[in-house]
Amino acid sequence: MGKAIELITARGHPMVKATHPTTLMITRDREVGPRGDCIVAVAADKAVADLNHTFKRSIRTGRPVRVTFKVGDALATVNGFGHPDLALDNKTDIVLRKSMFRCDRTLAIKADKAAADLPKDLISRLRDPATKALISIEVG
Repeated sequence: MGKAIELITARGHPMVKATHPTTLMITRDREVGPRGDCIVAVAADKAVADLNHTFKRSIRTGRPVRVTFKVGDALATVNGFGHPDLALDNKTDIVLRKSMFRCDRTLAIKADKAAADLPKDLISRLRDPATKALISIEVG
């Protein structure tokens, strides 16, 4: 099985903190509050439920998952792994976790980065609601 890719567009928000040490989240929600310290992008055009069925099947084989954020000329990559127990059916969010915790919005576990580990220049840009983010998810 070759590599599979899904593309997501999202935008920044003034409440992006990106300080959570173990998780990172992209949400379809357009507005977020101060408690969402793992949120790095809002108004995403996809959540885990929207990913292609074949793509989800690939993730559930436990293959490596690479998520790349492109915000202007700033780039960041997060590497994790799929798992057979991932539901991938949440209609709002996409979450990457450093831990093994799995829930309906978890895309990948054992990630090498969380929100707090992303480059500060990328996060600074994501605090601007006019900022567009292109996020690619690659499995394989």
